This record gives sequence, structure tokens and C-alpha cells, in this order.
Amino acid sequence: MSLEAFLHQLHFDTDKARPLDFEVDWDDAPLPFKLYRGLPVIPLSAEVPLTLEGRARPAKADLRELGHFLWYVFGLTQFSQTVFDWDSGGTMQSYRRFVPSGGAMYPNELYVYLKVEDVPSGIYHYDVAHHRLVLLRQGNFDSYVNRALGNRCDVSACFGTVFVTAMFWKNFYKYYNFAYRLQGLDAGAVIGQLLEVSKRFGYESGVYFQFLDRAIHHLLGVSEREESVYAVIPLSLESGIAWFAKGNEGERNVSAEKLCQELTAVRHDHFVRSQKVLEYPMLIQMNEASRLESLGSVRQIGGEEKAAGDRPMLELPHAKRMTYDLAAACKKRYSPERDFVLGKVSREQLAALLHEATSSFSYRNDLDEDCENPDSRVVLYSCFYNVEDIPDGAYHYDRAAHALRPIRPGDHRHWLQQGMNLDNVNLFQVPLCFHVAGDRNHLLKKLGYRGYRIQQMEAGMLVQRLLLTASAMGMGGHPLLGYDVSTCDELYQMAQHGKSSLIQIPVGPYRPRPRLEGGLHG
Repeated sequence: MSLEAFLHQLHFDTDKARPLDFEVDWDDAPLPFKLYRGLPVIPLSAEVPLTLEGRARPAKADLRELGHFLWYVFGLTQFSQTVFDWDSGGTMQSYRRFVPSGGAMYPNELYVYLKVEDVPSGIYHYDVAHHRLVLLRQGNFDSYVNRALGNRCDVSACFGTVFVTAMFWKNFYKYYNFAYRLQGLDAGAVIGQLLEVSKRFGYESGVYFQFLDRAIHHLLGVSEREESVYAVIPLSLESGIAWFAKGNEGERNVSAEKLCQELTAVRHDHFVRSQKVLEYPMLIQMNEASRLESLGSVRQIGGEEKAAGDRPMLELPHAKRMTYDLAAACKKRYSPERDFVLGKVSREQLAALLHEATSSFSYRNDLDEDCENPDSRVVLYSCFYNVEDIPDGAYHYDRAAHALRPIRPGDHRHWLQQGMNLDNVNLFQVPLCFHVAGDRNHLLKKLGYRGYRIQQMEAGMLVQRLLLTASAMGMGGHPLLGYDVSTCDELYQMAQHGKSSLIQIPVGPYRPRPRLEGGLHG
């Protein structure tokens, strides 16, 4: 199968992304977290703060604060037992985190290059299961990481660098090839959470999507046939450092092969739990096609936001940036399925939700570099029903104008419900149904196959901002991929603007079902 056909299946013909005779072996499922064995470990403080409000920028980074930071980004936060079948008494148990994940598979992992007092400088894995750091490689790697990023970042001015990876098998075992789409979206949700938590801890950050893959994998000691780094995010307490220095082409054009020769290869034993791991050749092929061997042609591409038509815009009430306790919003975040209840949403609430979600999405990255107020490469389309003073219909949100562009008037809940592949959400009970949309060709012309996973990550980042904002406003949101993309594209007339729907997020009031919950913090 060609890679173009593979990507087409992931979005427009999802039934073919998994064989009809494929059966999930639930008894041989992998763990939702990676466990290294036989390596030095550093416990992290479990006495996490219950609020993130009123925090001052620290004078220096320390291990205690970093542990709290990692827990809020990706730690195990809650044990939940939910009744899903009252007749049979069936229950479902899960360990929750503050970010959503398709099927609660959590295919991503966090690694940190750390330089703080009281611990050896080096490369660590964040052991989610035990809330601790596992030392993988000791030493100072400022120069190595800097060159792997194309000499664009002053890594010596950063106390830490986070590497967000995707482990292929962790959700391939359930979703087969469709896992590739999920891994990028899930990675984006993690990055979105990381950037929001960084603000509360006073950390400066920048996201690098373009780096020498093999050099970074060599540094971490991960196998490219099992796991791949999707983003590199340096953290600093200095506000004036140069994040995306231009340098000259010679400085950028360092080869991955040459860098790898500078460090001895390391391979560490880790536990997966699955006794039988199936092959996933298309995921490996996509990963190889996305790999960068040189950074001499690092691209700055800017945003791609376009107007969704020439109809008169519907102005929204002025909205200011919201101030809310991120810790409280994370703990309240809930993904309703059949738990949505149709309630009234005011025009002011809608304006605040749209403004905050898109404003908080702005972030430093190596595609926009130092461009001020770049257009976003992912945008929001929405279907509204029962919103005060907003006619029912399909709209595109114009972020710059803070206004809605009408596309198709009317109540489209039946259209949306018919497009669902599963009946796990009753969209007739949902007042707001959002669709994150992006370039229909997935940035392939500008960034090659790496553009696809970047687009999915940015979509996931925007989804996480939308979910956090909804939670802070007392509403729930449920990210969905089980819908017909072509149906939604037709609804919003996206094709004529070169865009396509990437993920669907119903948002609204809800009544949570009975469940037993317990927080996992000190």
C-alpha cells in the first residue's frame, strides 16, 4: 500500500485501517506505561500542590517542583471504576490522567534531559507507574541536543528538555493501523497540557517538531522499530533566550549519522507485558518516511488559516482571557458519552469558550519561529443548537475577528448523528459540536510525511485547550474519531477551502454516571 493511500484510509475510509477479521487479544494487552528494569531510580515527591494559582516564578529549578510539574502533565491522577451495564453488573476500571487518550491506551511516553541540583545530569525516563525518574544515560549533553535541533536553541540556558514519544504497540494492539492517527493526536494533547502547566510553573518553553530523529533516539536509547520521538520541548527559567536562532546553513547541516558516532549506544531492558507483539509495517514505514537525516532545510511555514466564505459575519460579545485554576479544571475534566444533557448555553459563554481555547493555543514553535501573531494551521468549525441569540447552524470561527462565519443554517444534529460510526454519544443532547480542521493534504507538500504527524499534534493541542476551557466553565467535552469525515466536510463545505475535519468534540452540560473515584496523589 502506498503511503498516500494509507493516510487516505486513516481519514476517509477507516474501516480499511483495520482488517475485518482482526480480533483484539484483551488478555495479552500491553501496559499503558513503559517500565524500565534494573536501572537507577530517583523518587519524586507525591505531595503535589492541590492548586496551581498564585505561583511565583522560581529562582531556580529543583527536583521537587519538577516532580509536581511532571505529575500535572502526565502522571496517574485518579483511579476510576464505572458501571457500564446495570443489568449484568459490568464495571470498567481505569487509571486516569489529566489528558485524554483514545481508548485510554496512552501510547505516549515522556523523557527528560535534566540539569538540576541534587541529581546527576543526564537523560531520564518519567516512570508514570511509580512517579519517579529512571536514569538512562548520565552526563552533560547540551552540545549534542543543540546540534540535534540544528543549533537553533541555547540548550545550555535550559534546565531541562522534554522528549514526547509514541510507542507503536501500546495502541496498535487495539486499533491496528488506525493507531498511527491516534498517536499524533494523543501526543498533541500531552504537549498542550505540558505547555499549560509550564505557564503555571513559570517555565519558558518552545516546541521543536524538526530535529534529527536518529540522533535523538540514539541519545535516549530507544528502538525506532518500537518508539519514535514526536516533539522536543526545552524548558528554561530565562525569559530572554533565543529559541529559534537562524545560525548558518553549515551549523544546521549536521548529519544524524555523525552525531550518533559521538555517543556509545545504550539499550535498556523494559517490560511491555504482552507475550505476543504483532508486526506493524505501515507504522514503521510512515515513521521512516517522516525521518529527518539533516536539518539544512528546516522549514518555517507559518499558518494557513483561511476565511470560510464571504457571508456576513456574526459578531460575538467581547471576551477577555479567562483566569482559572488549572488544577481544578484538570480534576473536573470529564468526557461524557451518554451523559450529556441538553442545556442552554449563552452567547457570552460561547464567546468566552472560543476566545480562551484559541488564544491559549498560541505557542512558540519552530514552524512559526519568531513570527508575531501567525495564523493557525488548525481551526475550529462548529454546529450549534439551542445557544441563546445564536441561530442554529454550522459555522467557522474567525479567530482574528472573534466572530462566526455562517456556513449552513439549521439544526444539524441528525446529520451529525447519522455520521457517527458508533452510538456512544447522543448528539441530540449536545448544544455545541466542534470540529478541528486543517489542510486537507496534511501539510505534505511543505513538510513531507512529517507534516501529517505535526498536523495531528497541533489538532490534539487545540483539543486539549478546548477541553480545559470547557471544564473550567462547568461543561464536559468528548473527543471523537468514530465519525464520517466526508459527511462533516460536506456539512461545512470544507473541500472548496482545501480543508478537512481532523477530530470531532461534542461539548455541553452533563450529568455524570455513577462511578467510584479516588485521587492518586499525596
